[in-house]
Amino acid sequence: MSEEVAQPLATVPEIILKKRKSNEELALRRKEQLEQRKFRLNKNKQELSRNLRTLSKSSLQGILFFPLTTLIFPILLKETSIRDNEPPASLVIRIQGKNDMHPAVRKNLYSLNLRKIFNAVFVRADEAMLEKLQRVEPYVTYGYPSLKNVKELIYKKGYAKIGKQRVPLTDNNLMKRYLNALGKSNIICIEDIVHEIASTGKYFKEAASFLWPFTLNKPEVGLKGVKARYLDGGDSGNREDKINDLISKMN
Repeated sequence: MSEEVAQPLATVPEIILKKRKSNEELALRRKEQLEQRKFRLNKNKQELSRNLRTLSKSSLQGILFFPLTTLIFPILLKETSIRDNEPPASLVIRIQGKNDMHPAVRKNLYSLNLRKIFNAVFVRADEAMLEKLQRVEPYVTYGYPSLKNVKELIYKKGYAKIGKQRVPLTDNNLMKRYLNALGKSNIICIEDIVHEIASTGKYFKEAASFLWPFTLNKPEVGLKGVKARYLDGGDSGNREDKINDLISKMN
């Protein structure tokens, strides 16, 4: 009886193995970002609850010393635009130029209004936006700005987008002149814009669209010029709360 000839083992092409590995890494990254976003949402809700309790106590104390005919009572009745389970606001900063940039990446950067290096915009960090940011990740860094940094950015470097004009946000009188640009959003002052951005409120989209992309300063330290992810020792990608350190150096 003749011996059976051993059949060669089937091999998987290297390109398929690389694609599988890339898909696995992408899936792990998405899972990690989703978990980070959930943690951030819970943290924001807890902080917001504490702030609202403090505000309520202060307002009630004011009522004890002022007549109800003052403007304090309407403040208590003012509708809040903060909603539960909203994705947090994220500041996206472009940190790389256009060298070796694929046309698809450029298209995505332009759709985010990040046309120049060190431009920055506020976005709602939902799942669709996180996927978009991953496609331009080597060229941007992003994270969750504090209320303090949101306020300082808007007051110090904020410009309104009126048509195709870049108009400085000098005071609230200017806001009243351009209320039509914000539509029926109940945004009547600069502080309202700060509130909507920081809380990713009901009118976040209108407030973010009203703002011209910020032009930040080149930091003396804080960027290494490395396209690798921040978590891997580079500059790009999600910095979470650490984005506040970079904002302070660029504002």
